[in-house]
Amino acid sequence: MTGAVMTSLVRAVLASQDLDPSGRLSPREASTLPDLAAPSKTSVLEAVDPSSPTEVFHGYLGVFVVAFLVSVCATPIMRHLAVTHGVVDKPLEARKLHRVPVAYLGGVAVFLGMLAGIAFSYFGITMPESIYAIHESRFDQKVVPVSVVLGMTVIMLTGLIDDVVGLAPRVKVGGQLLAAAALAMQDVGTKVAANVMKPIGALIGNQSLVFDITLPFALPMIAPGGTLQFDLVYWIGTAIIAVFVLGACNATNLIDGLDGLCSGLTAIAAGALLVVGLMLAASDDGPLDSTRVVLAMAILGACLGFLPHNFNPATIFLGDCGSLMLGYMTILLVLTLGDTGKTHLVVAGLIIYAIPIIDTSLAIVRRKMAGKPLSAPDDQHLHHMLKRALGVKGAVFTLYGIATLFAVLGVMMTMWRMRIVFTLALVVAAFIGVTAVKLARRKVLEEKMLALHGHAPAVAGAASGPAVPPSAAAKHPPGQPDPARV
Repeated sequence: MTGAVMTSLVRAVLASQDLDPSGRLSPREASTLPDLAAPSKTSVLEAVDPSSPTEVFHGYLGVFVVAFLVSVCATPIMRHLAVTHGVVDKPLEARKLHRVPVAYLGGVAVFLGMLAGIAFSYFGITMPESIYAIHESRFDQKVVPVSVVLGMTVIMLTGLIDDVVGLAPRVKVGGQLLAAAALAMQDVGTKVAANVMKPIGALIGNQSLVFDITLPFALPMIAPGGTLQFDLVYWIGTAIIAVFVLGACNATNLIDGLDGLCSGLTAIAAGALLVVGLMLAASDDGPLDSTRVVLAMAILGACLGFLPHNFNPATIFLGDCGSLMLGYMTILLVLTLGDTGKTHLVVAGLIIYAIPIIDTSLAIVRRKMAGKPLSAPDDQHLHHMLKRALGVKGAVFTLYGIATLFAVLGVMMTMWRMRIVFTLALVVAAFIGVTAVKLARRKVLEEKMLALHGHAPAVAGAASGPAVPPSAAAKHPPGQPDPARV
């Protein structure tokens, strides 16, 4: 009976808006629409012609709700499975900030939340009487490509295997490249360099930058007739995807060092990218308008659903399966901003994502200065330094604030003069960078002085409380946590 009442209500609302019961525009209203140059042929989204980003937001709110609820419910289940099967993070290293084992597999819960939100976008908004619909568009609006789901699954499984049994670094990189290749399969993000390369095309008299290469033989499906087409924009875009995915996955993995930090920063970035996506959708930017909004909603909902369990004191960690996947999904959103060749939107997206980028860049500089391998772990990341001064929660909230500042700058860059906002972002980033480098140099000098006088550097005390005296360290086996500190 409830279903009948809801159906009647929906029909009444549609009738009041001059819409027929199927949710489409009435013939009278359809006749007032301009003749579109590129009419949609296979669009799965019904048109309700909202006039503002807020109305587009309301149309996709269900994606957020589903992702949030699934993430909230799945997290305790994954924690129970992790504890039962011993998939936990043990504080065996001095740089670890927790003192008791904490469950992994939080990333699986976030994955399930995002997957549920994306699945809802496939089925919920295509129902005949659904209110989950996007704007009237002259483009053939696409649902989230299958290659995106494939890529996020590959990256999640790569991290999950590493969390459970461990993976060699080369194998992890291979998994990340495989996930990046999945995006190129359906041209997701491959046009990111199109606008930058336009002057090159004009210079050589080939605007499309597609070259025909004649082969002495034919290759089925690749070079039929012996002619191979080489799309320079596509292959450069594919290379950019690979670099961006590798960088983002590892940058997000490095920033995942305090309770609630990675999931919170990703939620802030997803929220800002959602604002950009909504503005682009309302202005009918291109065929990926709906994809951007759905992905941003799914990421935001899944992260906020997981955050209460992950905030200090955390009962579950993302693990590599979560941190790698969040980096992948965030940079994917950034890449889709360049789908119509608007490179400045990609730059704006990178500003929104600035904290992991800055932290990773500083880590590379710091380790080069100290003569250490780039893969060597340390306790000198931004969150470590803030934690020593402000505590865990203080450090996390401070980084939330800085991330929000960058998010606002990134959104402003899509609306106002690019040079002004870009300059402001560089000033903020430079200030953070100079401060961090000075602190790192001081730390390196302290370690050298201690080594010169025959003392071990007291890194453990800086990161995890008071240093363990040699006498106490000798009372428990090497490689095991001191019972007095657990």
